[in-house]
Amino acid sequence: MALLPRLAALALATLATLSIAQQPATIHVDLSHSVGPWKPITNWYGYDELNYTTTPHGRQLLTELGKTSQLPVYIRAHHLFTTGDGKPALKWSSTNIYTLDAQGHPVYDFKIIDHTFDTWLAAGVRPMVELGFMPEALASGTNPYYLAYPHTIEGSVQSPPKDYAAWGELCRALVAHLVTRYGRDRVATWYFEVWNEPNIPYWHGTEAEYLKLYDYAVAGVRSALPTARVGGPATTSPRDKKAANYLDAFLKHIANDKSAANGQPIPLDFITFHAKGSPTLIHDSADSTHVRMGLSKELTDADRGFALIASYPQFQQLPIILSEADPEGCAACSAKENPANGYRNGPLYAAYTAAVIKGLFQLQDRYNVNLLGMVSWSFEFEDRDYFEGFRTLATNGVDKPVLNVFRMAGQLSGDRVVATSTAATSLDDLLHTGAPKPEIDAIATNTHSGADILVWNYQDDDLPNAAAMPMDVDITGFPASIHNVKLETLTIDATHSNSFTAWKSMGSPQHPTPAQYQQLQASGQLQPLDAPHTVTVDHGHITIPATLPAQATTLYRLSW
Repeated sequence: MALLPRLAALALATLATLSIAQQPATIHVDLSHSVGPWKPITNWYGYDELNYTTTPHGRQLLTELGKTSQLPVYIRAHHLFTTGDGKPALKWSSTNIYTLDAQGHPVYDFKIIDHTFDTWLAAGVRPMVELGFMPEALASGTNPYYLAYPHTIEGSVQSPPKDYAAWGELCRALVAHLVTRYGRDRVATWYFEVWNEPNIPYWHGTEAEYLKLYDYAVAGVRSALPTARVGGPATTSPRDKKAANYLDAFLKHIANDKSAANGQPIPLDFITFHAKGSPTLIHDSADSTHVRMGLSKELTDADRGFALIASYPQFQQLPIILSEADPEGCAACSAKENPANGYRNGPLYAAYTAAVIKGLFQLQDRYNVNLLGMVSWSFEFEDRDYFEGFRTLATNGVDKPVLNVFRMAGQLSGDRVVATSTAATSLDDLLHTGAPKPEIDAIATNTHSGADILVWNYQDDDLPNAAAMPMDVDITGFPASIHNVKLETLTIDATHSNSFTAWKSMGSPQHPTPAQYQQLQASGQLQPLDAPHTVTVDHGHITIPATLPAQATTLYRLSW
């Protein structure tokens, strides 16, 4: 008989546990409490293969990127100075801008450059001009100039110049040509960054040689356009001590030294470094695996970099551009090469990105620095298999789910306002452990005529049977004159704004029919959860009840 009371107690305890588990998370948004201006940090994209700019799907995607925001969208790409025939390969492109004639005099060829910049501007995006890599005629390295992927960065294309004055003149000639072709005022709105990741084999010279490279580059740029925005050093993850020391040495050089090019103070208008996560493949059993993201690593990079910059009072308010900010470090490494990259096709990539955006704003506020942009190093690869698992925004002209989180972020404007959640993970915990359990959190913005709340259900572990989470979005602080608002709900999950699910439901065709292709393109757009409708504001307050699937991202748009 004693067993029955124990079973009854166990049953009651189980019911209580289930009841607690089903208690909705509460997200509280206070529209009247600003925490700072919203900045469009997501309006930045980049890619290794410059020559994909002018391909059919490249042009198509660039036009879509230009429409993700009403504010300027910037594009960064490698290989602007590389010698070659203009044909792309993995981690390789070329423009043939600089060669020498029979007498050893420079010959500048801007044909591919012009085609590239014309395409960017026609798509409504602006260049973030990365000054690299080394033309063959200037390269001092002894390795072959070009080596095929995965050995591209071992080629002498990454070597220091034989002649630094000639390098500086190349930078001057490019900017002078851009000013002539596009106008001084337009080019002055662009950003000129010197090289890429000089602290690893993307640069075959010493630290001192990079600093000299920077001096000559910015002297050349500024001689052609004194108002040009110049910066660097585009170093890798500062959570690595050597990378942090390299960034520190660069800042010390700017603060204390004179230019090797002209003996003048060294210009610096913005600071760049990179922040990267590190997904891993977890083996659940002999025949079962799942991906575990590395959110804490990407945020730790930002944390260390911001702290270092904040230690220099003269640089603390300079714009910071994370000129690559991604879940890992190799866009051209497919999921076939590394199964951990399988996160790239589905909604997990979008939810991860939403969580990173909030974390970066929190870190900016913590260190009182000026974050301007986070460059998503992701574009498209022409003539590859559908959903091959590259880090891309689209596949053969079909937008992937991650592009829709950038579309969502592009809608935010005005002031950032308080947004807290009972199921959020603290910033310190995100830095130390990431998100080992589901976290529901939000970013919110407010203008005089509306508000936007971006909500996500993110977990580092991409578990196949993860549960949806109930939540209440509690919004207060409406102006007293507002009695009704229009509510529009847009979402990214397994069945919305998700071309990957649509493609799999078709049987994963590598040669979709015209009707299938049209369906895939439509499924890749940002989709509403339901029809827009009117909600009554009760004493400055509304509540939106919802259930958010695992790894889903939702945007609530309120207008009045």
